[in-house]
Amino acid sequence: VQLQASGGGLVQAGGSLRLSCVVSGRTIRNYAMGWFRQAPGKEREFVAAIARIGGDTAYADSVKGRFVISRDYGANTVWLQMNSLNPEDTAVYYCAAVQRAWGVVQSSQSYEYWGQGTQVTVSS
Repeated sequence: VQLQASGGGLVQAGGSLRLSCVVSGRTIRNYAMGWFRQAPGKEREFVAAIARIGGDTAYADSVKGRFVISRDYGANTVWLQMNSLNPEDTAVYYCAAVQRAWGVVQSSQSYEYWGQGTQVTVSS
């Protein structure tokens, strides 16, 4: 399984970006998916996750109400729509996948596969 994250960039505070994570090698129907981020000097942190089936989602408190995770089975892609961005959202964003029958996965240690990361920079 290979994950390719893209869509990052430089945006002003209050702006929006949509990240994509294209999965190859297996259908995303078999995987719970998640997004994480890591800012300079900080540990990687959970951002959002979506269950393999059923559409259940979970969000970090810091992004709840601003970010939306979704998936497109036909495109084998997971999206992260990020709105009302602020400088604290600046980080490298990673997508991840794990084979799991039920539910969302918020622990980075549980994920099996990772994308290479895409940089998001929010200017004030």
